[in-house]
Amino acid sequence: MKTIQNGKLTESDVGRTLTLYGWVNKRRDMGGVIFIDLRDRSGIMQVVFNRGFLKNDFATAEELKNEYCISVTGEILLREEDRVNPNIPTGKIELMCSHLEILSKCDILPFNVYEDREYNENVALKYRYLDLRREKLQKNIKLRHDVITYAREYLNSLDFLEIETPILCKSTPEGARDYLVPSRVNKKMFYALPQSPQIFKQLLMVSGFERYYQIARCFRDEDLRSDRQPEFTQIDIEMSFAEEEDVWEVTEGMMKYIVKKVKNLDLPDFPRITYQNAMETYGTDKPDTRFEMPLQDLTEILRGTSMNVFANVINKGGIIKCLIVKNHANDYSRSDVEHLTDFIKIYGAKGLAWLKYENDDFTGVIAKNLENDRLKNMKDTYHISNNDLILIIADIPKIVYASLGALRLKIANDLKLIPENKLNFIWVTDFPFFEYSETEKRYKSNHNPFTAIKDFETLKDPEHCISRSYDLVLNGYELASGGVRNHEKNKLMDVLQALSIPLEEAKKQFGFLMDAFSYGPPPHAGIAPGVERLVMILAGTNDIKDVVCFPKTQSASDLMSESPNTVSPSQLKELGILLEEEEYE
Repeated sequence: MKTIQNGKLTESDVGRTLTLYGWVNKRRDMGGVIFIDLRDRSGIMQVVFNRGFLKNDFATAEELKNEYCISVTGEILLREEDRVNPNIPTGKIELMCSHLEILSKCDILPFNVYEDREYNENVALKYRYLDLRREKLQKNIKLRHDVITYAREYLNSLDFLEIETPILCKSTPEGARDYLVPSRVNKKMFYALPQSPQIFKQLLMVSGFERYYQIARCFRDEDLRSDRQPEFTQIDIEMSFAEEEDVWEVTEGMMKYIVKKVKNLDLPDFPRITYQNAMETYGTDKPDTRFEMPLQDLTEILRGTSMNVFANVINKGGIIKCLIVKNHANDYSRSDVEHLTDFIKIYGAKGLAWLKYENDDFTGVIAKNLENDRLKNMKDTYHISNNDLILIIADIPKIVYASLGALRLKIANDLKLIPENKLNFIWVTDFPFFEYSETEKRYKSNHNPFTAIKDFETLKDPEHCISRSYDLVLNGYELASGGVRNHEKNKLMDVLQALSIPLEEAKKQFGFLMDAFSYGPPPHAGIAPGVERLVMILAGTNDIKDVVCFPKTQSASDLMSESPNTVSPSQLKELGILLEEEEYE
């Protein structure tokens, strides 16, 4: 077995005769001397083939091309001064080859592995095994390994048990769509791949294990985006006799431990903000707090204004909020603001009003129509100064929050206001228990139906019912969701009724959990941080595919293995599945 890591050799190894293995990263032919960069997962070692010294193997060295897999034997020497490379750890040494063996050759490459740059994504995913040789992706996958290792170390130190739960389980309502697996033994019946181990980890608490974790694989059949894959990994955690503070302490400690290990950073305590305050301040329940620019409220300042565009919204119960882009008004022309208007329309906003404050005065179309006392009130309240841009949206709260929240991020990215290499964790608490589904015309649970409610009396008042749930947010990404569980069977039954889930349907879907709650369930709570999102942020990328070995495309396809794919008629027959040509209505 290979025992020496090329990139870990140092000047202390000078004089040793070693055998190294790896791939030809680059080749430079200087006539009687050939230099190659020999790459393994640890890094690069320069190897020298000298015609006068190598003799019998020099012809073989002349055959070498990029990505040939080889072994070389020779002595480690100090490089001559003009060949020192300060950009790599092994830049002061090289191996003078005395024996070369080509272990395997490489066909014409679809792209150069040594050029650590972005390629056509479809090509990179088709040849993912080559893409994974690149330094960037090798480092990302190593980082993923480290993060999981440190999570295990921390949780093991707190006496948590790592326990596996089933992958083939039962389809349950709520959440995203399940991936279904037909049963060959039980015809016309299906397993579901778990969206999370939610029910099983609660059953483990009923079973008395008290502290559980799992590096859990989860599956959700939902539309993909840059921070989402159909299969993903969670650090799934549950604990008995625990409340919010206990979960926050354990999770916060684990994140601090991981970041200290991989980044050598000491994180401060994580701030906490309620869901309502997050929406009012940032327009989103996953705020990026690395930069300022909060949403400011203009509803009361503009109440009673003669401008109908604002007055009508207020009279109908809407709100008016704005972003104040400090000291950047001169970066936005009228056409630039029009582009911003087109952007916010994606989120349902009908229009974007704007003001600039220049030369100690407001300018812009609405400046001529707004009353002077309201403009002065706005200026004094929010300390508006020269070269400030004010962007205003008036509508129902849902649209105002969504559009201004997205606009806040766009402007921060456009103006490069977000500091690099900064990690801002924040707890978001007190989520609404219910959310109304316009498509189903009923209330659904915001997190999951097993979450406890702060004041159970509010169950009959869905708009004001607050759950004991919480999210951990990192740099604008939802990193984890969790909650204190509703472990009392009678209260769980009341919740299911409020969610319009018939008792018979509830028993059919998760009756085994309800039955378990008849046998002395302990109070319990938990959380499930996402591994891929955490590693993605720590790696400094914004594409989750960069931290997954074999990811799917936006259409949930694997271009390398060509899945999903058709299966043979005999397989379908064995499963009792008959495909129909016509589509389901």
